[in-house]
Amino acid sequence: MSGPGGARLRSLDRALLLAAGSVVALGCLQLGLSLPGSGDLWWAHLVLVFTFWVYAAAGLLAWHRRPGNSMGMLVTFGGAAVLAGSLGNTSVPALIAVGAITATVVLAVTVHLLLAFPSGKVHGRTARIVATAGYGVALILQAPQYLFDPDAASLLFVADRPGLLDAGAWVQRTAGGLVVVAAALILARRIVHARAGRRRVLLPLFAYGMLALLSVPLRPTVLEPALGGITAAVVQFVIIAGVPVAFVLAMLRGGFAREGELEELAVRLGDAGGAHGRIPLLLGQVLGDASIDVLFWMPEQSAWVDSAGAPAVLPLPQDRAGVEVTIGGERIGAILYDDDLIADPETVQAAGRVMALAIERERLLARLLAQRGALIASRARIVTAADRERRRIARDLHDGMQVSLVLLALEAQRVASAAPDGAVRCRVLTLRHGIDETAAELRTFVHRLMPPALIERGLCAAAEDLVDRMPLPTVLHAEPTGGPLPPGVESTAYFLIAEGLANALKHARAARMSVRIGREADLLTVEVHDDGIGGAAMHGGRGLRGLADRVHALGGELRVDSATSCGTHLRAELPCAS
Repeated sequence: MSGPGGARLRSLDRALLLAAGSVVALGCLQLGLSLPGSGDLWWAHLVLVFTFWVYAAAGLLAWHRRPGNSMGMLVTFGGAAVLAGSLGNTSVPALIAVGAITATVVLAVTVHLLLAFPSGKVHGRTARIVATAGYGVALILQAPQYLFDPDAASLLFVADRPGLLDAGAWVQRTAGGLVVVAAALILARRIVHARAGRRRVLLPLFAYGMLALLSVPLRPTVLEPALGGITAAVVQFVIIAGVPVAFVLAMLRGGFAREGELEELAVRLGDAGGAHGRIPLLLGQVLGDASIDVLFWMPEQSAWVDSAGAPAVLPLPQDRAGVEVTIGGERIGAILYDDDLIADPETVQAAGRVMALAIERERLLARLLAQRGALIASRARIVTAADRERRRIARDLHDGMQVSLVLLALEAQRVASAAPDGAVRCRVLTLRHGIDETAAELRTFVHRLMPPALIERGLCAAAEDLVDRMPLPTVLHAEPTGGPLPPGVESTAYFLIAEGLANALKHARAARMSVRIGREADLLTVEVHDDGIGGAAMHGGRGLRGLADRVHALGGELRVDSATSCGTHLRAELPCAS
Protein backbone atom coordinates (compact mmCIF):
# COMPACT_ATOMS: atom_id res chain seq x y z
CA MET A 1 0.00 0.00 0.00
CA SER A 2 1.58 3.27 -1.11
CA GLY A 3 0.68 6.92 -1.42
CA PRO A 4 -0.71 9.39 1.12
CA GLY A 5 -3.51 7.03 2.18
CA GLY A 6 -1.07 4.21 2.84
CA ALA A 7 1.23 6.53 4.80
CA ARG A 8 -1.75 7.68 6.87
CA LEU A 9 -2.66 4.08 7.68
CA ARG A 10 0.92 3.21 8.59
CA SER A 11 1.05 6.28 10.87
CA LEU A 12 -2.18 5.14 12.53
CA ASP A 13 -0.77 1.65 13.04
CA ARG A 14 2.35 3.07 14.66
CA ALA A 15 0.24 5.22 16.98
CA LEU A 16 -1.83 2.20 18.00
CA LEU A 17 1.31 0.16 18.66
CA LEU A 18 2.63 2.98 20.83
CA ALA A 19 -0.69 3.12 22.68
CA ALA A 20 -0.62 -0.65 23.21
CA GLY A 21 2.87 -0.40 24.67
CA SER A 22 1.72 2.38 26.98
CA VAL A 23 -1.22 0.28 28.15
CA VAL A 24 1.05 -2.62 29.05
CA ALA A 25 3.43 -0.26 30.87
CA LEU A 26 0.61 1.41 32.84
CA GLY A 27 -0.75 -1.95 33.93
CA CYS A 28 2.67 -3.10 35.08
CA LEU A 29 3.20 0.21 36.93
CA GLN A 30 -0.15 -0.18 38.71
CA LEU A 31 0.83 -3.70 39.77
CA GLY A 32 4.17 -2.41 40.99
CA LEU A 33 2.43 0.18 43.16
CA SER A 34 -0.34 -2.05 44.54
CA LEU A 35 1.17 -5.53 44.94
CA PRO A 36 3.67 -4.67 47.74
CA GLY A 37 1.85 -5.17 51.01
CA SER A 38 -1.22 -6.72 49.39
CA GLY A 39 -0.66 -10.05 51.14
CA ASP A 40 -3.07 -12.80 50.21
CA LEU A 41 -5.13 -10.42 48.06
CA TRP A 42 -2.50 -10.13 45.33
CA TRP A 43 -4.79 -12.02 42.95
CA ALA A 44 -7.49 -9.35 43.27
CA HIS A 45 -5.05 -6.72 41.98
CA LEU A 46 -4.21 -8.98 39.04
CA VAL A 47 -7.93 -9.20 38.21
CA LEU A 48 -8.23 -5.41 38.21
CA VAL A 49 -5.23 -4.94 35.94
CA PHE A 50 -6.40 -7.76 33.69
CA THR A 51 -9.78 -5.99 33.38
CA PHE A 52 -7.96 -2.80 32.40
CA TRP A 53 -5.93 -4.67 29.78
CA VAL A 54 -9.05 -6.33 28.34
CA TYR A 55 -10.78 -2.95 27.98
CA ALA A 56 -7.72 -1.34 26.46
CA ALA A 57 -7.05 -4.21 24.04
CA ALA A 58 -10.68 -4.28 22.89
CA GLY A 59 -10.74 -0.50 22.51
CA LEU A 60 -7.52 -0.39 20.50
CA LEU A 61 -8.72 -3.23 18.29
CA ALA A 62 -11.99 -1.40 17.64
CA TRP A 63 -10.06 1.81 17.02
CA HIS A 64 -7.85 0.01 14.52
CA ARG A 65 -10.79 -1.58 12.72
CA ARG A 66 -12.90 1.61 12.77
CA PRO A 67 -10.56 4.60 13.08
CA GLY A 68 -13.28 7.18 12.52
CA ASN A 69 -15.77 5.63 14.93
CA SER A 70 -15.96 6.75 18.56
CA MET A 71 -16.68 3.28 19.92
CA GLY A 72 -13.00 2.32 20.09
CA MET A 73 -12.21 5.52 21.96
CA LEU A 74 -15.07 4.93 24.40
CA VAL A 75 -13.97 1.37 25.14
CA THR A 76 -10.40 2.58 25.68
CA PHE A 77 -11.74 5.30 27.97
CA GLY A 78 -13.56 2.58 29.89
CA GLY A 79 -10.22 0.85 30.42
CA ALA A 80 -8.74 4.10 31.70
CA ALA A 81 -11.69 4.38 34.11
CA VAL A 82 -11.00 0.86 35.39
CA LEU A 83 -7.33 1.72 35.94
CA ALA A 84 -8.15 5.05 37.62
CA GLY A 85 -10.70 3.43 39.92
CA SER A 86 -8.15 0.84 41.04
CA LEU A 87 -5.57 3.46 42.09
CA GLY A 88 -7.12 3.48 45.56
CA ASN A 89 -5.23 0.23 46.17
CA THR A 90 -1.84 1.95 45.96
CA SER A 91 0.03 3.67 48.79
CA VAL A 92 0.42 7.06 47.07
CA PRO A 93 -2.01 9.61 48.61
CA ALA A 94 -2.62 11.54 45.39
CA LEU A 95 -3.36 8.33 43.46
CA ILE A 96 -5.64 7.13 46.26
CA ALA A 97 -7.62 10.37 45.91
CA VAL A 98 -7.94 9.84 42.15
CA GLY A 99 -9.13 6.28 42.76
CA ALA A 100 -11.76 7.45 45.26
CA ILE A 101 -13.16 10.03 42.83
CA THR A 102 -13.29 7.65 39.84
CA ALA A 103 -14.28 4.44 41.61
CA THR A 104 -17.57 4.00 39.71
CA VAL A 105 -16.86 5.88 36.46
CA VAL A 106 -16.53 2.59 34.54
CA LEU A 107 -20.24 1.98 35.12
CA ALA A 108 -21.12 5.35 33.58
CA VAL A 109 -18.88 4.50 30.63
CA THR A 110 -20.72 1.18 30.23
CA VAL A 111 -24.05 3.03 30.01
CA HIS A 112 -22.49 5.41 27.49
CA LEU A 113 -21.17 2.50 25.39
CA LEU A 114 -24.52 0.74 25.29
CA LEU A 115 -26.42 3.88 24.33
CA ALA A 116 -23.84 4.87 21.69
CA PHE A 117 -23.60 1.49 19.97
CA PRO A 118 -23.02 1.05 17.04
CA SER A 119 -22.29 4.48 15.54
CA GLY A 120 -20.32 5.80 18.54
CA LYS A 121 -22.73 8.69 19.07
CA VAL A 122 -25.65 8.86 21.48
CA HIS A 123 -28.81 9.66 19.51
CA GLY A 124 -31.96 11.10 20.99
CA ARG A 125 -32.51 13.64 23.73
CA THR A 126 -33.61 11.03 26.28
CA ALA A 127 -30.57 8.84 25.66
CA ARG A 128 -28.22 11.82 26.01
CA ILE A 129 -29.87 12.77 29.32
CA VAL A 130 -29.48 9.21 30.62
CA ALA A 131 -25.82 9.04 29.57
CA THR A 132 -25.09 12.39 31.21
CA ALA A 133 -26.94 11.30 34.35
CA GLY A 134 -24.75 8.22 34.49
CA TYR A 135 -21.61 10.34 34.72
CA GLY A 136 -23.33 12.56 37.29
CA VAL A 137 -24.10 9.54 39.47
CA ALA A 138 -20.54 8.21 39.09
CA LEU A 139 -18.74 11.53 39.78
CA ILE A 140 -20.99 13.95 41.66
CA LEU A 141 -22.92 11.51 43.85
CA GLN A 142 -19.68 9.71 44.60
CA ALA A 143 -18.47 12.70 46.65
CA PRO A 144 -19.93 11.66 50.04
CA GLN A 145 -18.02 8.38 49.80
CA TYR A 146 -14.69 10.16 50.20
CA LEU A 147 -15.66 13.46 51.86
CA PHE A 148 -17.25 11.89 54.95
CA ASP A 149 -15.45 8.54 55.22
CA PRO A 150 -12.30 8.63 57.38
CA ASP A 151 -11.10 5.37 55.80
CA ALA A 152 -11.15 6.85 52.28
CA ALA A 153 -8.62 9.22 50.69
CA SER A 154 -7.04 11.37 53.40
CA LEU A 155 -6.44 14.25 51.00
CA LEU A 156 -10.18 14.56 50.33
CA PHE A 157 -11.58 13.79 53.79
CA VAL A 158 -13.62 16.66 55.29
CA ALA A 159 -15.47 15.35 58.34
CA ASP A 160 -16.54 12.07 59.88
CA ARG A 161 -20.30 12.20 59.19
CA PRO A 162 -21.69 8.64 59.11
CA GLY A 163 -25.23 9.91 58.52
CA LEU A 164 -24.27 11.87 55.45
CA LEU A 165 -22.12 8.96 54.27
CA ASP A 166 -25.04 6.51 54.48
CA ALA A 167 -27.47 8.98 52.94
CA GLY A 168 -25.07 9.68 50.09
CA ALA A 169 -24.62 5.96 49.45
CA TRP A 170 -28.40 5.46 49.37
CA VAL A 171 -28.92 8.39 47.00
CA GLN A 172 -26.17 7.15 44.70
CA ARG A 173 -27.55 3.62 44.60
CA THR A 174 -31.08 4.86 43.98
CA ALA A 175 -30.02 7.28 41.24
CA GLY A 176 -27.82 4.62 39.69
CA GLY A 177 -30.73 2.19 39.68
CA LEU A 178 -32.91 4.75 37.92
CA VAL A 179 -30.21 5.33 35.30
CA VAL A 180 -29.92 1.58 34.73
CA VAL A 181 -33.71 1.19 34.38
CA ALA A 182 -33.92 4.15 31.96
CA ALA A 183 -31.04 2.77 29.89
CA ALA A 184 -32.70 -0.67 29.85
CA LEU A 185 -35.95 0.81 28.55
CA ILE A 186 -34.13 2.69 25.78
CA LEU A 187 -32.20 -0.42 24.75
CA ALA A 188 -35.34 -2.58 24.85
CA ARG A 189 -37.08 -0.13 22.54
CA ARG A 190 -34.15 -0.28 20.11
CA ILE A 191 -34.25 -4.08 20.11
CA VAL A 192 -38.00 -4.13 19.43
CA HIS A 193 -37.67 -1.75 16.47
CA ALA A 194 -34.52 -3.40 15.04
CA ARG A 195 -34.60 -5.71 12.04
CA ALA A 196 -34.19 -9.43 12.69
CA GLY A 197 -30.56 -9.49 11.50
CA ARG A 198 -29.56 -6.53 13.69
CA ARG A 199 -31.54 -7.90 16.63
CA ARG A 200 -29.27 -10.96 16.70
CA VAL A 201 -26.32 -8.61 17.26
CA LEU A 202 -27.96 -6.18 19.66
CA LEU A 203 -29.79 -8.58 21.95
CA PRO A 204 -26.81 -10.48 23.44
CA LEU A 205 -24.73 -7.30 23.66
CA PHE A 206 -27.41 -5.26 25.43
CA ALA A 207 -28.36 -8.19 27.68
CA TYR A 208 -24.78 -8.65 28.86
CA GLY A 209 -24.28 -4.90 29.29
CA MET A 210 -27.36 -4.68 31.49
CA LEU A 211 -26.10 -7.64 33.52
CA ALA A 212 -22.84 -5.76 34.11
CA LEU A 213 -24.75 -2.68 35.24
CA LEU A 214 -27.04 -4.68 37.51
CA SER A 215 -23.97 -6.15 39.22
CA VAL A 216 -23.67 -2.79 41.04
CA PRO A 217 -26.95 -2.89 43.01
CA LEU A 218 -26.68 -6.69 43.30
CA ARG A 219 -23.23 -6.55 44.86
CA PRO A 220 -24.22 -5.44 48.40
CA THR A 221 -27.51 -7.33 48.41
CA VAL A 222 -26.61 -10.61 46.67
CA LEU A 223 -22.92 -11.03 45.90
CA GLU A 224 -21.38 -9.86 49.20
CA PRO A 225 -23.63 -11.98 51.45
CA ALA A 226 -22.92 -15.02 49.30
CA LEU A 227 -19.23 -14.54 48.47
CA GLY A 228 -17.80 -11.98 50.86
CA GLY A 229 -16.73 -8.39 50.23
CA ILE A 230 -13.44 -8.93 48.37
CA THR A 231 -14.64 -11.85 46.28
CA ALA A 232 -17.86 -10.02 45.36
CA ALA A 233 -15.87 -7.01 44.17
CA VAL A 234 -13.64 -9.26 42.05
CA VAL A 235 -16.64 -11.08 40.55
CA GLN A 236 -18.16 -7.70 39.68
CA PHE A 237 -14.99 -6.63 37.90
CA VAL A 238 -14.81 -9.96 36.04
CA ILE A 239 -18.35 -9.35 34.79
CA ILE A 240 -17.42 -5.81 33.82
CA ALA A 241 -14.34 -7.15 32.01
CA GLY A 242 -16.69 -9.06 29.69
CA VAL A 243 -18.28 -5.83 28.44
CA PRO A 244 -15.50 -4.92 25.97
CA VAL A 245 -15.37 -8.55 24.84
CA ALA A 246 -19.06 -8.35 24.02
CA PHE A 247 -18.45 -5.17 22.01
CA VAL A 248 -15.61 -6.79 20.06
CA LEU A 249 -17.81 -9.78 19.23
CA ALA A 250 -20.53 -7.41 18.06
CA MET A 251 -17.96 -5.57 15.96
CA LEU A 252 -16.79 -8.80 14.34
CA ARG A 253 -20.42 -9.59 13.50
CA GLY A 254 -20.74 -6.29 11.66
CA GLY A 255 -22.20 -4.07 14.33
CA PHE A 256 -19.77 -1.14 14.15
CA ALA A 257 -20.11 1.74 11.73
CA ARG A 258 -16.87 2.76 10.13
CA GLU A 259 -16.96 6.45 9.45
CA GLY A 260 -14.04 8.43 8.13
CA GLU A 261 -10.66 7.30 6.90
CA LEU A 262 -11.55 8.15 3.32
CA GLU A 263 -7.88 7.99 2.42
CA GLU A 264 -8.11 4.28 3.18
CA LEU A 265 -11.07 4.05 0.82
CA ALA A 266 -9.08 5.66 -1.98
CA VAL A 267 -6.17 3.29 -1.37
CA ARG A 268 -8.45 0.26 -1.38
CA LEU A 269 -10.10 1.47 -4.57
CA GLY A 270 -6.70 1.67 -6.23
CA ASP A 271 -5.76 -1.78 -4.98
CA ALA A 272 -9.02 -3.21 -6.29
CA GLY A 273 -7.99 -2.27 -9.82
CA GLY A 274 -11.44 -1.03 -10.78
CA ALA A 275 -12.97 -4.51 -10.60
CA HIS A 276 -16.62 -4.53 -11.63
CA GLY A 277 -19.06 -4.68 -8.72
CA ARG A 278 -16.49 -3.87 -6.03
CA ILE A 279 -17.82 -0.44 -5.07
CA PRO A 280 -20.51 -1.59 -2.57
CA LEU A 281 -18.03 -4.04 -1.03
CA LEU A 282 -15.33 -1.37 -0.59
CA LEU A 283 -17.81 1.13 0.85
CA GLY A 284 -19.14 -1.53 3.21
CA GLN A 285 -15.65 -2.42 4.44
CA VAL A 286 -14.65 1.17 5.11
CA LEU A 287 -17.96 2.48 6.45
CA GLY A 288 -18.77 -0.67 8.39
CA ASP A 289 -22.16 -1.39 6.79
CA ALA A 290 -22.33 -4.64 4.85
CA SER A 291 -25.79 -3.71 3.52
CA ILE A 292 -24.50 -0.75 1.46
CA ASP A 293 -25.69 -0.73 -2.13
CA VAL A 294 -25.15 1.63 -5.05
CA LEU A 295 -27.75 2.67 -7.62
CA PHE A 296 -27.05 4.46 -10.89
CA TRP A 297 -29.06 7.25 -12.49
CA MET A 298 -30.08 6.88 -16.14
CA PRO A 299 -31.06 10.35 -17.38
CA GLU A 300 -32.45 9.05 -20.70
CA GLN A 301 -35.11 7.02 -18.90
CA SER A 302 -35.23 9.22 -15.77
CA ALA A 303 -34.88 6.03 -13.75
CA TRP A 304 -32.57 4.25 -11.31
CA VAL A 305 -30.88 0.94 -12.13
CA ASP A 306 -28.66 -1.43 -10.14
CA SER A 307 -25.22 -2.68 -11.15
CA ALA A 308 -26.75 -5.30 -13.44
CA GLY A 309 -28.80 -2.68 -15.28
CA ALA A 310 -32.09 -3.85 -13.75
CA PRO A 311 -34.62 -1.16 -12.76
CA ALA A 312 -34.52 -0.07 -9.10
CA VAL A 313 -37.12 1.80 -7.11
CA LEU A 314 -36.82 4.75 -4.73
CA PRO A 315 -37.84 6.01 -2.13
CA LEU A 316 -36.21 3.75 0.42
CA PRO A 317 -37.69 1.58 3.18
CA GLN A 318 -37.97 3.14 6.62
CA ASP A 319 -34.73 1.62 7.93
CA ARG A 320 -32.63 2.73 4.95
CA ALA A 321 -31.16 6.07 3.95
CA GLY A 322 -29.44 7.31 0.84
CA VAL A 323 -27.26 10.12 -0.45
CA GLU A 324 -26.84 11.18 -4.04
CA VAL A 325 -23.47 11.24 -5.80
CA THR A 326 -22.81 13.97 -8.34
CA ILE A 327 -20.04 15.03 -10.72
CA GLY A 328 -20.03 18.63 -11.85
CA GLY A 329 -23.54 19.10 -10.50
CA GLU A 330 -24.88 16.16 -12.52
CA ARG A 331 -26.50 13.30 -10.64
CA ILE A 332 -24.78 9.99 -11.40
CA GLY A 333 -25.81 7.65 -8.61
CA ALA A 334 -26.90 7.10 -5.02
CA ILE A 335 -25.39 5.25 -2.07
CA LEU A 336 -27.92 3.40 0.07
CA TYR A 337 -26.97 2.59 3.67
CA ASP A 338 -28.33 1.67 7.09
CA ASP A 339 -28.86 4.88 9.06
CA ASP A 340 -28.71 2.97 12.36
CA LEU A 341 -25.12 1.95 11.63
CA ILE A 342 -23.94 5.20 10.06
CA ALA A 343 -25.12 8.22 11.99
CA ASP A 344 -23.77 11.06 9.85
CA PRO A 345 -24.80 11.21 6.17
CA GLU A 346 -21.90 13.59 5.53
CA THR A 347 -19.57 10.62 5.99
CA VAL A 348 -21.34 8.76 3.19
CA GLN A 349 -21.35 11.88 1.02
CA ALA A 350 -17.60 12.26 1.51
CA ALA A 351 -17.11 8.61 0.57
CA GLY A 352 -19.26 9.22 -2.50
CA ARG A 353 -17.00 12.09 -3.54
CA VAL A 354 -13.97 9.81 -3.29
CA MET A 355 -15.74 7.11 -5.31
CA ALA A 356 -17.42 9.45 -7.84
CA LEU A 357 -15.24 8.54 -10.83
CA ALA A 358 -15.52 4.83 -10.07
CA ILE A 359 -19.30 5.18 -9.72
CA GLU A 360 -19.45 7.00 -13.06
CA ARG A 361 -17.51 4.15 -14.69
CA GLU A 362 -19.88 1.63 -13.14
CA ARG A 363 -22.84 3.72 -14.30
CA LEU A 364 -21.64 3.56 -17.91
CA LEU A 365 -21.26 -0.19 -17.58
CA ALA A 366 -24.73 -0.45 -16.03
CA ARG A 367 -26.07 1.55 -18.97
CA LEU A 368 -24.45 -0.90 -21.41
CA LEU A 369 -25.90 -3.82 -19.46
CA ALA A 370 -29.33 -2.21 -19.51
CA GLN A 371 -29.06 -1.69 -23.27
CA ARG A 372 -27.87 -5.26 -23.70
CA GLY A 373 -30.83 -6.45 -21.64
CA ALA A 374 -33.18 -4.42 -23.81
CA LEU A 375 -31.57 -5.87 -26.96
CA ILE A 376 -31.88 -9.42 -25.66
CA ALA A 377 -35.52 -8.79 -24.74
CA SER A 378 -36.16 -7.38 -28.21
CA ARG A 379 -34.54 -10.39 -29.89
CA ALA A 380 -36.50 -12.72 -27.63
CA ARG A 381 -39.73 -10.98 -28.67
CA ILE A 382 -38.80 -11.41 -32.34
CA VAL A 383 -38.05 -15.12 -31.88
CA THR A 384 -41.27 -15.60 -29.92
CA ALA A 385 -43.29 -13.74 -32.54
CA ALA A 386 -41.70 -15.76 -35.34
CA ASP A 387 -42.42 -19.03 -33.54
CA ARG A 388 -45.97 -17.95 -32.87
CA GLU A 389 -46.43 -17.23 -36.58
CA ARG A 390 -44.86 -20.57 -37.53
CA ARG A 391 -47.24 -22.35 -35.16
CA ARG A 392 -50.20 -20.50 -36.67
CA ILE A 393 -49.16 -21.34 -40.22
CA ALA A 394 -48.48 -24.98 -39.32
CA ARG A 395 -51.86 -25.25 -37.60
CA ASP A 396 -53.65 -23.64 -40.54
CA LEU A 397 -51.94 -25.95 -43.04
CA HIS A 398 -52.58 -29.01 -40.89
CA ASP A 399 -56.18 -28.21 -40.05
CA GLY A 400 -57.09 -26.50 -43.34
CA MET A 401 -55.19 -27.37 -46.52
CA GLN A 402 -54.23 -30.86 -45.41
CA VAL A 403 -57.82 -31.72 -44.52
CA SER A 404 -58.96 -30.31 -47.88
CA LEU A 405 -56.48 -32.51 -49.72
CA VAL A 406 -57.66 -35.56 -47.82
CA LEU A 407 -61.24 -34.76 -48.74
CA LEU A 408 -60.24 -34.27 -52.39
CA ALA A 409 -58.46 -37.61 -52.38
CA LEU A 410 -61.53 -39.32 -50.99
CA GLU A 411 -63.75 -37.63 -53.64
CA ALA A 412 -61.34 -38.71 -56.38
CA GLN A 413 -61.50 -42.26 -55.11
CA ARG A 414 -65.31 -42.14 -55.13
CA VAL A 415 -65.40 -40.77 -58.69
CA ALA A 416 -62.95 -43.43 -59.84
CA SER A 417 -65.07 -46.17 -58.32
CA ALA A 418 -68.23 -44.86 -60.04
CA ALA A 419 -66.68 -44.15 -63.49
CA PRO A 420 -67.89 -46.61 -66.19
CA ASP A 421 -65.01 -45.87 -68.55
CA GLY A 422 -61.71 -47.57 -67.66
CA ALA A 423 -59.61 -44.75 -69.13
CA VAL A 424 -61.43 -42.17 -67.02
CA ARG A 425 -61.07 -44.38 -63.96
CA CYS A 426 -57.32 -44.65 -64.55
CA ARG A 427 -56.90 -40.90 -64.92
CA VAL A 428 -58.92 -40.21 -61.76
CA LEU A 429 -56.85 -42.75 -59.80
CA THR A 430 -53.69 -41.03 -61.06
CA LEU A 431 -55.13 -37.72 -59.87
CA ARG A 432 -55.91 -39.31 -56.49
CA HIS A 433 -52.32 -40.56 -56.15
CA GLY A 434 -51.05 -37.08 -56.99
CA ILE A 435 -53.25 -35.62 -54.30
CA ASP A 436 -51.91 -38.21 -51.82
CA GLU A 437 -48.33 -37.30 -52.69
CA THR A 438 -49.08 -33.62 -52.33
CA ALA A 439 -50.70 -34.26 -48.94
CA ALA A 440 -47.63 -36.26 -47.86
CA GLU A 441 -45.31 -33.45 -48.93
CA LEU A 442 -47.53 -31.00 -47.09
CA ARG A 443 -47.35 -33.14 -43.94
CA THR A 444 -43.57 -33.22 -44.21
CA PHE A 445 -43.47 -29.45 -44.68
CA VAL A 446 -45.77 -28.89 -41.71
CA HIS A 447 -43.65 -31.21 -39.57
CA ARG A 448 -40.49 -29.32 -40.44
CA LEU A 449 -42.20 -25.97 -39.95
CA MET A 450 -43.60 -26.89 -36.52
CA PRO A 451 -44.28 -30.54 -35.61
CA PRO A 452 -47.88 -31.15 -34.56
CA ALA A 453 -46.67 -33.28 -31.64
CA LEU A 454 -44.78 -30.26 -30.30
CA ILE A 455 -47.84 -28.05 -30.59
CA GLU A 456 -50.27 -30.55 -29.16
CA ARG A 457 -48.25 -32.59 -26.62
CA GLY A 458 -45.13 -30.57 -25.76
CA LEU A 459 -41.37 -30.93 -26.01
CA CYS A 460 -40.86 -34.35 -24.44
CA ALA A 461 -43.49 -36.01 -26.63
CA ALA A 462 -42.13 -34.34 -29.78
CA ALA A 463 -38.56 -35.37 -28.88
CA GLU A 464 -39.72 -38.95 -28.28
CA ASP A 465 -41.42 -39.00 -31.68
CA LEU A 466 -38.26 -37.64 -33.29
CA VAL A 467 -36.01 -40.19 -31.57
CA ASP A 468 -38.28 -43.07 -32.57
CA ARG A 469 -37.81 -42.15 -36.24
CA MET A 470 -33.99 -42.21 -36.07
CA PRO A 471 -32.32 -45.00 -38.12
CA LEU A 472 -29.54 -45.31 -35.50
CA PRO A 473 -29.91 -46.46 -31.87
CA THR A 474 -30.89 -43.32 -30.00
CA VAL A 475 -31.66 -42.98 -26.30
CA LEU A 476 -33.87 -40.26 -24.84
CA HIS A 477 -33.56 -39.17 -21.20
CA ALA A 478 -36.45 -36.78 -20.55
CA GLU A 479 -36.91 -35.62 -16.97
CA PRO A 480 -40.20 -34.02 -15.86
CA THR A 481 -40.21 -30.41 -16.97
CA GLY A 482 -42.08 -29.11 -13.92
CA GLY A 483 -44.79 -27.25 -15.79
CA PRO A 484 -45.43 -25.83 -19.26
CA LEU A 485 -42.58 -24.19 -21.13
CA PRO A 486 -42.77 -20.87 -22.98
CA PRO A 487 -43.46 -21.60 -26.67
CA GLY A 488 -40.25 -19.94 -27.87
CA VAL A 489 -38.13 -22.00 -25.48
CA GLU A 490 -39.96 -25.20 -26.41
CA SER A 491 -39.49 -24.60 -30.13
CA THR A 492 -35.81 -23.68 -29.76
CA ALA A 493 -35.11 -26.80 -27.71
CA TYR A 494 -36.85 -29.02 -30.26
CA PHE A 495 -35.01 -27.54 -33.24
CA LEU A 496 -31.71 -27.94 -31.36
CA ILE A 497 -32.43 -31.66 -30.88
CA ALA A 498 -33.49 -32.04 -34.51
CA GLU A 499 -30.41 -30.21 -35.82
CA GLY A 500 -28.04 -32.15 -33.57
CA LEU A 501 -29.46 -35.52 -34.62
CA ALA A 502 -29.54 -34.53 -38.29
CA ASN A 503 -25.89 -33.42 -38.22
CA ALA A 504 -24.88 -36.67 -36.51
CA LEU A 505 -26.66 -38.72 -39.21
CA LYS A 506 -25.18 -36.72 -42.09
CA HIS A 507 -21.62 -36.01 -41.01
CA ALA A 508 -20.56 -37.71 -37.77
CA ARG A 509 -20.50 -41.43 -38.86
CA ALA A 510 -21.95 -42.14 -35.44
CA ALA A 511 -23.08 -45.55 -34.19
CA ARG A 512 -25.15 -44.32 -31.24
CA MET A 513 -26.81 -41.09 -30.21
CA SER A 514 -28.47 -39.79 -27.08
CA VAL A 515 -30.71 -36.88 -26.09
CA ARG A 516 -31.19 -35.50 -22.59
CA ILE A 517 -33.81 -32.97 -21.49
CA GLY A 518 -33.75 -31.64 -17.94
CA ARG A 519 -35.10 -28.72 -15.98
CA GLU A 520 -33.87 -27.20 -12.73
CA ALA A 521 -35.94 -24.32 -11.38
CA ASP A 522 -36.16 -21.82 -14.25
CA LEU A 523 -33.38 -23.30 -16.41
CA LEU A 524 -34.03 -25.85 -19.18
CA THR A 525 -31.04 -27.96 -20.23
CA VAL A 526 -30.95 -29.78 -23.58
CA GLU A 527 -28.07 -32.06 -24.60
CA VAL A 528 -27.44 -34.03 -27.80
CA HIS A 529 -24.51 -36.44 -27.93
CA ASP A 530 -23.11 -38.80 -30.55
CA ASP A 531 -20.05 -41.08 -30.64
CA GLY A 532 -18.96 -40.05 -34.12
CA ILE A 533 -15.78 -38.54 -35.51
CA GLY A 534 -16.35 -35.06 -34.06
CA GLY A 535 -15.00 -31.94 -35.68
CA ALA A 536 -18.23 -29.94 -35.60
CA ALA A 537 -17.89 -26.17 -35.09
CA MET A 538 -20.26 -23.32 -34.43
CA HIS A 539 -19.08 -21.48 -37.52
CA GLY A 540 -19.06 -24.59 -39.72
CA GLY A 541 -22.59 -24.31 -40.99
CA ARG A 542 -25.71 -22.21 -40.97
CA GLY A 543 -27.66 -24.72 -38.85
CA LEU A 544 -25.63 -24.39 -35.64
CA ARG A 545 -25.10 -20.67 -36.17
CA GLY A 546 -28.83 -20.13 -36.53
CA LEU A 547 -29.51 -22.21 -33.43
CA ALA A 548 -26.89 -20.26 -31.48
CA ASP A 549 -28.62 -17.03 -32.49
CA ARG A 550 -31.98 -18.40 -31.32
CA VAL A 551 -30.54 -19.57 -28.01
CA HIS A 552 -28.73 -16.29 -27.35
CA ALA A 553 -31.83 -14.30 -28.31
CA LEU A 554 -33.66 -16.04 -25.48
CA GLY A 555 -30.87 -15.23 -23.02
CA GLY A 556 -29.42 -18.75 -23.08
CA GLU A 557 -26.05 -20.31 -23.81
CA LEU A 558 -25.06 -22.93 -26.40
CA ARG A 559 -21.83 -24.91 -26.15
CA VAL A 560 -20.40 -27.28 -28.74
CA ASP A 561 -17.74 -29.82 -27.64
CA SER A 562 -16.58 -31.76 -30.67
CA ALA A 563 -12.98 -32.92 -30.32
CA THR A 564 -11.76 -35.05 -33.22
CA SER A 565 -12.53 -38.79 -32.77
CA CYS A 566 -14.37 -38.06 -29.50
CA GLY A 567 -17.87 -37.39 -30.79
CA THR A 568 -19.94 -34.23 -30.58
CA HIS A 569 -21.79 -32.89 -27.56
CA LEU A 570 -24.26 -30.03 -27.84
CA ARG A 571 -25.48 -28.43 -24.63
CA ALA A 572 -27.95 -25.57 -24.44
CA GLU A 573 -29.15 -23.81 -21.30
CA LEU A 574 -32.34 -21.84 -21.75
CA PRO A 575 -34.07 -19.67 -19.12
CA CYS A 576 -37.65 -20.83 -19.01
CA ALA A 577 -39.41 -18.63 -16.47
CA SER A 578 -43.00 -18.13 -17.49
